Amino acid sequence: MRLFTALCPPPDVVAAVAAALGEPGPGPRWSPPEDWHITLAYYGEADEDERAAELAPALAGRNSVDVRLTGPGTFPGVLWLGVTGEGLPRLAEAAGADREDRPYRPHLTLARFPRDRPRTVRPWTQLLTGFASRTWTAHEVVLMGGADTPGPRYRRLRAFPLRTPSSGGVRDRG
Repeated sequence: MRLFTALCPPPDVVAAVAAALGEPGPGPRWSPPEDWHITLAYYGEADEDERAAELAPALAGRNSVDVRLTGPGTFPGVLWLGVTGEGLPRLAEAAGADREDRPYRPHLTLARFPRDRPRTVRPWTQLLTGFASRTWTAHEVVLMGGADTPGPRYRRLRAFPLRTPSSGGVRDRG
């Protein structure tokens, strides 16, 4: 099964993004809101139990992170919202993002489009310019995998709680 770790936005943030998008139009292949997530690390084909056994100690004691979705951007073939959050890169590194061949760039994928037709998403990037969600605290990292059933493309397999730091304490280990 293809596995990855992610942070999942709370329902009110998902609703705010959906409201900002309005009725998605033709052109891009839109990701359904129930699939929206912020990938921390992608593992490809992997065994769920083995990956969970590696993640548990790597994420143990890690602090929760405050996260906010920001304006739009594109990668070749992908329309996304940016993500800010102090401690997010360190959390992604602990989850294994440092093993990937590309630098970590937190984002929430909204749609995919043909790489040779970036103009198909220009109206959406203009619409979402200036968008910013409320800041929320991510209290868990979720191990996710591709779903084999109709409905959402991904399913939650396991959750790894993040520690809520006490005020005045250390913000993050490592």
